[in-house]
Formats: sequence, C-alpha cells, structure tokens
Amino acid sequence: MSRIASAAVSEPEDLHEWISFDDPDEHRTWVFDATFLRSNYTCIYGCGCKGILDRPAPELALGCCSYGAHFIDREDADAVAARVDRLTPAVMQHHATARKKGVVRDGEPDDEGNPTLVTRLVDDACIFLNRQGFEGGAGCALHIAALHAGERPLDWKPLVCWQVPLRLEHSSDESGHVTSRLREWKRRDWGEGGADFGWWCTEEPDAFVGTEPLYRSARDDIIEMVGRANYEQLVQLLERPGWVPLPHPVLRRASTSGTATSRSTRRKGAERKRSKKH
Repeated sequence: MSRIASAAVSEPEDLHEWISFDDPDEHRTWVFDATFLRSNYTCIYGCGCKGILDRPAPELALGCCSYGAHFIDREDADAVAARVDRLTPAVMQHHATARKKGVVRDGEPDDEGNPTLVTRLVDDACIFLNRQGFEGGAGCALHIAALHAGERPLDWKPLVCWQVPLRLEHSSDESGHVTSRLREWKRRDWGEGGADFGWWCTEEPDAFVGTEPLYRSARDDIIEMVGRANYEQLVQLLERPGWVPLPHPVLRRASTSGTATSRSTRRKGAERKRSKKH
C-alpha cells in the first residue's frame, strides 16, 4: 500500500496546467497552456541563445535560423517574397544573393511525400539572417526592416518564424467540433531532427528570463493566432484573483537542482528581445 500511495503523489516530469473555454462564435473549444503562457520565457537571440545545431554554439548567433524557415504553404512563401522588394543592402547582408537567386528553394518532402518550400541558405544559415558584425544589425533582415518601417515583424516573416516558440494546432471530432490548442513548441515538433539539437530553448532555464509573462510579451502574436476576443478572455482567466499558477517544469527542475541563471543575462535578454529577435 505504501508503494501505491507514493506513486500516486509523484509529480510527472512535464506537468502543465491548461485553460479551456468554448468559442462564442464558432463550434470550437480553445485550450491554452497556462503554465507556459504564465512563465517568463523570452527569446534570447543574441544574448546567449545556443542555436539548434547538434552542439550548443552561442558564439555563432544563428538562433533557429541554421536550416532556413519552412513555409506553411505557397501563400506563406509568396507573402514573404513580396517583402523582398522593400529590403535594401543596408538592412539585408545577403541582399545581392537574394536578387540574383531568389529567397525560396525546394525543401525535403514532408512525411507524406508532399513538396515543401524553405528559405534559401547562405553560408549554412537562412538567407535573411544578418551575421554578427553586419553594420545594419545582426538578426533577421525581415524583422529589422519591419521595425524600420514602423510595422509589425510578424507581418513580414514566415509564419513559423514569428510563431515559435508558440504552436497552434487544431483537431476535430466526428461531429466536426474543432479543438484548438496553443502550447509551447517542443523538440518533437521539429520532427526527427529535433532530437539532434544540442539545446532547445523551452527546455532550459536560460530562456526563462523575461521581465513579464509570455502572454503579455507575445500579445500581438497570440492575438494574431487566436483573435482579440479570445485573447482577452484568456487574460482574464490567467489573471483571476486567488489563482496560484503552476511554475514551468524547467523552472521547477532548476530550483530543485540548484541551477542558477545569470541575472545580467536575464535582463539583457528581455530588454533586447524585440530589437534582436531572429
């Protein structure tokens, strides 16, 4: 009996709390990863991000851009290609290559054998990635150009680039009712290649260093994905009085093992997120 009782109270390693509610205007139920959205995760590109190669390589400052961006569909690719006309050599390090060869290439077929489209690679990274030392600024040329134009980077970039580390997925039951889940992007979402990453940001405490919760810092992104009304409903539920949210598993493990994160890196990562995000 004691062994059974002990097993019953043991905590799963990847324990999250979720919030769900029905959409008032659609046959849809929204499900949100409250644990991740309430966490202080933030992109730390340029502030210690170790990239997604098979070994941690913060010195390369490649972020998630090592293998190029995989477009959702042709519309996604065309939308990005249309922005290229607004890019200049001042904000895009590989502008000449983009003009000469284009920015889109054929990728490997997906799991069902369908063709895919990916951004072109230059020197083993996305053609839009400006390297460290580039006068126009390191990071995504699309992101930088959007900020210069006073526009939202998410309107310029491939869908996957501005959505990660958030992932929106949909499923439907036999009656056609849709369930939409907004959760953190995990290694498995990258397919077989994800297992080879030497580091993945949602699994390490290094990236949980923001100055505000993710649902606030990623407000525009979440609204774009789920709609303003659903976002506002989500915020009310996340901020309801008396609720003590469950800490993210990464932070619970770090606390248990005594892992500490540099306070200076924490602050710099949060402050530079929007200007340096790849």
